[in-house]
Parts: sequence; C-alpha cells; structure tokens
Amino acid sequence: MSFCILPRVLQLLFDIYSATSFRRMTEDALKKVGIGLVAVVGLALVAVFALQKPIGFWLFQRGIEQNLGGNTLAGIEDGLHVGLCGTGSPMPNIDRAGPCNIVIAGDQAFVVDIGEGGGRNLALMGFNAGDLDGVFLTHFHSDHIDGLGPLQLFHWTRGSNTAPLPVYGPSGVEAVIDGFNAAYATDDAYRTAHHGEDVAPSSGGGSEARPFEMTGDSVIVLERGDLRVAAFKVPHDPVDPAVGYRFDYKGRSLCISGDTEKSANLERVCEGADLIVHEALQMEMVSELQAMLTAQGVESGAKIMFDIRDYHASPQDAAESAQAAGAQMLVLSHLIPPLPSAYLYPAFLGDAPDRFDGTLVVGEDGMLFSLPASSDAIKRRELM
Repeated sequence: MSFCILPRVLQLLFDIYSATSFRRMTEDALKKVGIGLVAVVGLALVAVFALQKPIGFWLFQRGIEQNLGGNTLAGIEDGLHVGLCGTGSPMPNIDRAGPCNIVIAGDQAFVVDIGEGGGRNLALMGFNAGDLDGVFLTHFHSDHIDGLGPLQLFHWTRGSNTAPLPVYGPSGVEAVIDGFNAAYATDDAYRTAHHGEDVAPSSGGGSEARPFEMTGDSVIVLERGDLRVAAFKVPHDPVDPAVGYRFDYKGRSLCISGDTEKSANLERVCEGADLIVHEALQMEMVSELQAMLTAQGVESGAKIMFDIRDYHASPQDAAESAQAAGAQMLVLSHLIPPLPSAYLYPAFLGDAPDRFDGTLVVGEDGMLFSLPASSDAIKRRELM
C-alpha cells in the first residue's frame, strides 16, 4: 500500500460520484431512499478525515516495511543486468535524473556515470549504495558527475565501508575525485564525530580515483572473476577524454555509449553485444528550441542549443550503430530534449525504428534489463 493511497481514495470517491452513470443511479436512489446515501457518503468522508492521523501513521509503517525490506540485488538471477537510474540531461525534467546506470554482473555491482538524482533513484530501485564495487565515469561533464557526492556518502554510511568508493575513469579523474573529497571532507568529519567509527569509519569516506590511460581505441580496465570491462574512445569534442564501456560476463555483453557523436569505434568494439544503452538527441526538436529561444531574445540559450547538436548522436544515429554492431536491443538514454510524456516518443524517434531490426526502447528511470547467463534472453521490468 502506497503512502499516497489516502488522496487517491478521496479522488476515487469524487471521480465515481462525478461519473454520469453513477450520478444517474444516485439520483434514482435518492428518489427512493431520500438522503440516506448522501448521509452515508458524508459520514464516510468525515470518518476518513477524522482518522487521518492514525491512518497516516499506519500507512507510514507499512511504507517503511516495504521500502526498507527491499533488496533488488538479493533476488537477482545470475547474469548481466543494467538498470537505468537516470535517463535525463542537464535540461530540467521532473521524471528523469541525470545520466546514471547500474550494471550488475553476478555478485558485482557498478555504477556508470552518476548525475544529479542518480543516488536517490538507486535507493528507490531497491539498491543499497553500500553494496557497490565502484563507479565508472565516461567523461567529466558536470551532469555525469554531479551526483557523486551523495553516492559516496551513501556508499560509506549505508555499508559502514572502511575504504573509499573506487571511481574508474580516464586520465583526469584524479582531479575530479580530489575536488569532491575536498568538498566533502568537513562533512565526513561531522558524520564520524556524530555516528562513531562503527557506523562511519574515518577511513571509509570519499572516493578513490582509479585512472586508466587510453593507449588505443579500447583498453581493458577491469578483469575480476568472470567479468571483463573495456573502455573505448568516443568522439565528443571538445571533451577529451570521452569513453564508453563494454561489459562481458558469462557469455552476455552490453555497452554504454557515454556522450558521443555517431561512432564507428563504438560499432567496432560493441560488435555482437546483446544490448546497447546509447545517448540520443532529437535534432529537429532541439532546432525548434533554438528558434524559440532566438525569438525570445535568449541568445545564450539559443547558442547552446545550436552547439550541442554537433557532439551528440540522434536516435537515428544510435539505431544505425546498433544495427551495425548486431545488437539485439537498443535502449536510448540521456534524452535531449526533455520528454514529459510517452506520447512524444514517436516524434522523438523519427525513423529510427526503420534503421534497427532489434528491439528499440526509449529509456525511463527505473527500468531494469536482465541478460541471464547461458541464455540469449533479455528480460525487462520496472523498479520504480
């Protein structure tokens, strides 16, 4: 039962009474039984409001039982999984956090990029940040890293971890991590002083940079058990370095593009991948935004709308790359512009579905895609 059930019950009562058929039925009944029905409904509403405090506390208790008792990792089958903890962009969208993905391979769990709100969504999806084995950053644009502060705090305090959160990234990640650690150092000291070493060990706060060099078009950055993670270069000029990642585990594979133009290197490295999570910018829609901002005299905003078109991929570009790589499924994320309703998805996609033979999904926060080991299936469910 949701915390929001009381307003929904009241709305349902109103909607039912407002329905024409019910209203007619009520009018007929009133002719026979006078005001009896009105009195019953009125008393029921009075009772609901009179008992709002105890009902609210009871709902709160039930919500705690449901939310704190959930552990998505505990019930997940062996295989490779990717969850969308953020499918948005720097442009405001109430339904989408900044770019964020969680990849699970067996008993290992990693986040790829951590935009604003990503840590919140991980918790809402039933993942405990304390269980994370690390973070992979694709590049250092602010919208891909600005959720790192809360994530490293949750990793530390929700698992009483005694070592900082490992953050893998191309050269330059050291400066990013140094900055976050400096910004949160005072807060870390407060947490340990308040909660003690058992809950917030002084050795466990912050993050630890794990840089790697891109000596070629791709490089293996982690091999652990049956999991192998490769980073590959993508074009996102003037942002350099910029990479995507390929994950392989027990015969299953997936790629996450990061921010990129259409990339031949992605198509090569991700050849044979079961699933590709690819960013997407709808060029015509962004052009409309540019024209509107220009008409309103917002020149700086119009310039940004013009500039971003030359270092992102369109849905059609992503579809062609997934087709070239031979992927089974393409999931679009980091969606630009914001899409407040699924009704806009066909306009956003354009003719992308005609350019890809597999399954094409417009990503939404809370989606989880599962690739069971020793199988070719791809399962999908909603965690939010």
